[in-house]
Amino acid sequence: MSDELLINVTPMECRVALIQNGTVNELFVERTAKRGLVGNIYKGKVVRVLPGMQAAFVDIGLSRTAFLHINDMVWPRSQPTPNVFELLQPGQILTVQVMKDMLGTKGARLSTDLSIPSRYLVLMPFGSHIGVSQRIESDEERDRLRSMIERIQKQHKLPGSVIVRTAAEGVEEAAIAQDMAYLAKLWEHIQRKQKIIAVPSLIFEELPLPQRVIRDLANEETAKIYVDSREIYAKLKDFVDEFVPNMQNRLLHYPGERPLFDLYNVEEDIQKALQTRVALKSGGYLMIDQTEAMTTIDINTGSYVGGRSLEDTVFKTNMEATQVIARQLRLRNLGGIIIIDFIDMQEAQHREEVMCQFEKMLERDHAKTKITQVSELGLVEMTRKRTRESLEHLLCESCPTCQGRGYVKTAESVCYEIFREIMRYARAFESQRGFTVVAHPSVIDRLLTAEAPAVADLEHFVNRVIKFQVENLYTQEQYDIILS
Repeated sequence: MSDELLINVTPMECRVALIQNGTVNELFVERTAKRGLVGNIYKGKVVRVLPGMQAAFVDIGLSRTAFLHINDMVWPRSQPTPNVFELLQPGQILTVQVMKDMLGTKGARLSTDLSIPSRYLVLMPFGSHIGVSQRIESDEERDRLRSMIERIQKQHKLPGSVIVRTAAEGVEEAAIAQDMAYLAKLWEHIQRKQKIIAVPSLIFEELPLPQRVIRDLANEETAKIYVDSREIYAKLKDFVDEFVPNMQNRLLHYPGERPLFDLYNVEEDIQKALQTRVALKSGGYLMIDQTEAMTTIDINTGSYVGGRSLEDTVFKTNMEATQVIARQLRLRNLGGIIIIDFIDMQEAQHREEVMCQFEKMLERDHAKTKITQVSELGLVEMTRKRTRESLEHLLCESCPTCQGRGYVKTAESVCYEIFREIMRYARAFESQRGFTVVAHPSVIDRLLTAEAPAVADLEHFVNRVIKFQVENLYTQEQYDIILS
């Protein structure tokens, strides 16, 4: 598989697209005015302890207090879960790390179990073990890395747990030792700074997006890394020379006049990723609905009738859908609970093949996922770890007309609401003054045409004159009734 990283930079934002086999599979966006917080380490103060939730609110200097649950705190796991008051008190000073960005109305999610990543390693200062990425499958390589880490960690007298990342597979000891030395210096810096700064304050800030994606995503399968900014290219060149030297020949400046994202059709894919309907090549389609509680994905055969039988058509549509769903999860950065409604399959073997294919498609997902088997109703429940906002929440906001419902009342329904409101007003006000209805053009048009007989009957019933006034700035659901 040939991967490419496209880094598009403007003064307002930085965007990174991960291209795999010519297709956009992941998109990262970081606005200059709203940089992500995940990975940042803060010195904060406990504002309020919530014993019923075994959690606390912590002030780390953001617009909203952050949330810290007891399961995300450091305490001996061999002991029973303590009461939150045994670990936290209001006014207590803590060193915490952001696990999840502020999402919607929720504050950032925190942890006291710090995690500091480098190119090949992750240091967890309060742990006591050595772990190796599960994606490194060779037992021989896992043993080599584990013994290497034990030796290097003792040399640097570095406390805590060390997790070996997938990128370390096959890497020489000198490069791993360099990473360990970097982590040792960084941890010393964090310890020193947390003692002298005020509360609340930022102790350590995660790398900017371009450096972060190269550190986390660039690997042996990465063929090219294109950057369309000379300034950022120069910074990335220094970063790659120091931390990822095997990427030196793959980092390239893109000077072309045609925008980099246009060249790879990324802009088109972004617009498609904001739509509810996703077409399948066979003629079928997906319907993806994202709500605050969960995301639902419904598969339909659409115009596809190419199978030898109905069961064959359904099976082939579901198999194609597994690939597209896995890509859409990553591209849209959908997280939390996800319900997938596969088309019902009668044969157990088909259900098993669809699940095996789906699990295989999810293997390349960098986010942690967990899925269930196909239920009797053809539903698959899954969760995908969410650390940042979805593409839709990042780029869009709720429609001011429908308030995010996805629909508006018909002009007919609004007319009948107006009739009921006029009758309420007529009973409440004994004055013989008439009424002026101010509403959207489509509502006024219906009142003067299709509903004209009803308006005449209403005038006779309330014994008042009813006038109408168009307001182009109103939405279809908005109206006012004025005593005239």
